[in-house]
Amino acid sequence: MSGPVQIPFKSFIHLKPGENTAIYLQIVFEFIKAIQTGFLPEGTKLPGTRILCRLLAVNRNTLIKAFQDLESQGWIETLPNKGTFILSQHKQKISEDFIISEKQNSSQNNIGFEFKRSTILENPTETSNLPFQFNDGMPDLRLVQNDILARLYVSKLKRQKTSKVYEQIQIRSHLNFKTHFSNYLNLTRGLRIATSNLLTTSSHEISLYLVTKVLISSGDKVVVASPGYYISNMTLTNTGAQIITIPVDQDGIDTNRLKEICEETKIRVLYLTSNYNYPTTISLSAKRRKELLELANQYGFVILEDDYDFDFHYDNNPILPLAAFDSNQKVVYIGSFGRSLPSGFSYGFVAAPPKFINELEKHQNILEPGIDVLKEQVLTEWINEGEVHRLSKKNKKIYKERRDYFVFLLNEKLKGKIKFKVPARGLAVWIEWLDKFNLITLQKECAKNDLFLPKTILYQTKDLTATRLGFGHLEKEEMEKAVAILCKSIYTISTK
Repeated sequence: MSGPVQIPFKSFIHLKPGENTAIYLQIVFEFIKAIQTGFLPEGTKLPGTRILCRLLAVNRNTLIKAFQDLESQGWIETLPNKGTFILSQHKQKISEDFIISEKQNSSQNNIGFEFKRSTILENPTETSNLPFQFNDGMPDLRLVQNDILARLYVSKLKRQKTSKVYEQIQIRSHLNFKTHFSNYLNLTRGLRIATSNLLTTSSHEISLYLVTKVLISSGDKVVVASPGYYISNMTLTNTGAQIITIPVDQDGIDTNRLKEICEETKIRVLYLTSNYNYPTTISLSAKRRKELLELANQYGFVILEDDYDFDFHYDNNPILPLAAFDSNQKVVYIGSFGRSLPSGFSYGFVAAPPKFINELEKHQNILEPGIDVLKEQVLTEWINEGEVHRLSKKNKKIYKERRDYFVFLLNEKLKGKIKFKVPARGLAVWIEWLDKFNLITLQKECAKNDLFLPKTILYQTKDLTATRLGFGHLEKEEMEKAVAILCKSIYTISTK
């Protein structure tokens, strides 16, 4: 293979300093594209960072940050005293309407107009037909009580009158739903909100998108945890914000480091998953909760608190969100409701000061102009009759049993190979591997044995080899087989 310096990087690595996307992210996206399209085949040795900086005309710290991202995602591997190599092609079959190649002049790709293209929002999720799969902590849809919801929905539909009556009851019905829903949140999460403090959306992702669109402008400094939630990081980056990462330890996000950053620069938003940090499952300690609220008030930044998995806690005294103790109105609280309900019945929501909610509603009217009155009436009835509480209690019992059995299997089968803490909530366990090996190699070996590990649950840096293993969707027998395949694959790659 030719020496790495001879590779014509500038012919396929195109950086645009004038764009809103940070240069280091542009480098990451351009390298991934080059690997996927075959310009950088597997095993290619890259030149040293100083040489590559001269070739691409970028700052060395910027390039190092990009390489750290690429290595953590499994695209490159740095070997001590040997160099940096392309780890795997990750080559996929990509549809023609997705690839727009500058080298192709076929009529199907010449669409006749230019448009904005986002590399930030490329969907990182993968699908597989393998019989056994881990994910990042999804509920088991087999536990959903479709029959009860279906009967309620049909009964409401039959009672629907004319379209004129339907239009007349729409606003009243929505306000009734918000009243019961806000009361439910106050009861379960310790909030003190009225309907004017609440926005309901069709999904958690829509809630996050609306909040970031209104709250963050291009160039704003946004602090996130590292490791963090890849989906929210994509949404935040898409606003044009400058992302600043700070580490997470056993007590949650590092408040000392946050204070240092605040003294150095003006922070607009701190995004965090306080009750159940994604992906590490760590809960923010009481001391740091207090410190965060004090720092937000002192330095004037907004805390964007994402409580995506509150419904799945296994103790009698769940940790309440920061929003429950926010006396200075510095917290915007987003969450999900009904993750155990059928698709289409779950909700996202935002709890915040009324003026901010009013602004969100203006944008929501464009994205989601209609109100599904029937769905809201069904859920209102479920909340009223206590069915939501009963279903939640029943499911939590099932998921706690699954968590305990999954922890038992991990301790029995992988003792001495991993370290982890038993999560008090959520549907996933964060495990750190004690031996150093390449997670992409593990992913491939597991696939040979019918177990799928998506890239989004694999976390690898110079100092960390970890995996977020979701257990909520697995019954006991499925867990046993999945963990057995994982053990077999670990043994195989360790003996090669």
